[in-house]
Amino acid sequence: MTPDIAHQELTNRLYRRVQKLMGNRFELTVQCASEAEANTALDAAIAEIQRIEALLTTFADTSETNHINAQAGIAPVVPSPEVYDLIARSLRISDLTQGAFDITYGGVDKSLWNFDPHMTALPSVEVAKASVRLVNYKNVLLDPKEKSVYLKHQGMRIGFGGIGKGYAAERAKGILQQLGVRSGIVNAAGDLSAWGTQPNGQPWTIGIADPNAKQTPFSQLNISDMAVATSGNYEKYVVIDGKKYSHTINPKTGLPVTGIKSVTIICPNAELADAMATPVMVMGVKVGLSLINQMRGIACILVDDHNRVHYSNNIRLNK
Repeated sequence: MTPDIAHQELTNRLYRRVQKLMGNRFELTVQCASEAEANTALDAAIAEIQRIEALLTTFADTSETNHINAQAGIAPVVPSPEVYDLIARSLRISDLTQGAFDITYGGVDKSLWNFDPHMTALPSVEVAKASVRLVNYKNVLLDPKEKSVYLKHQGMRIGFGGIGKGYAAERAKGILQQLGVRSGIVNAAGDLSAWGTQPNGQPWTIGIADPNAKQTPFSQLNISDMAVATSGNYEKYVVIDGKKYSHTINPKTGLPVTGIKSVTIICPNAELADAMATPVMVMGVKVGLSLINQMRGIACILVDDHNRVHYSNNIRLNK
């Protein structure tokens, strides 16, 4: 190591920015030589996340998502290439997970699910099934030649809640790397992407939340150039007759997922990590682990309803 490089590494410091974006708490950490350099990089990364939010949000009539939804059952829409490609990748994940991941979940009748103390009973199986009648990714029709998107039935709605934060984290990381930030973390409400190392040369240390005490990690991972995403039943839930029901809805049944308290996915890409966390929870321990074990470069940690911890074949934990 030359003296110049050694001096540069010694003078690099961590700078953090916390901001509400996409309806969630984002925390961006960068290793830079000065506060001015860090602020320039962080401003650019946040601007990128805000740009993506404007494209994908369902809370603004001007978004591409709402433009597609407004034309459901009426006409195809040609979105930006970026949104078209994100939809195409989403549909491939739907195929991979046999529909456990489905961006048409926006068509769920949300009036059945408020997950607050006033909710004292689940809807019937028949009512729940009817609530997801418009949820079917196979009814999202892509025209590769025209690059258009058509939702087959009126009332269908797509949404990117299961993949958008990971996509934004990955894009923000790319912006930071383009600006010369060699180490950092983009944490999108628990869906995070880390690259490089800490100032001391060690890998980043990531805590895996304990689903029974979410502020307390039950284990840690040392990662570099990896992404981590967690889906759990501890963020929003309801207890009925002593049983806890998660806000995660099975898109096939319309009923809350049970059996798993949390799923943590580790892989090189934040978008994929985000997109795989919820469907593994929907699929259950056995089927979910089987799928992950068949995929290359991806690992997962599951905690079931009995507090048993399950790992994919390629995981190592520091306890």
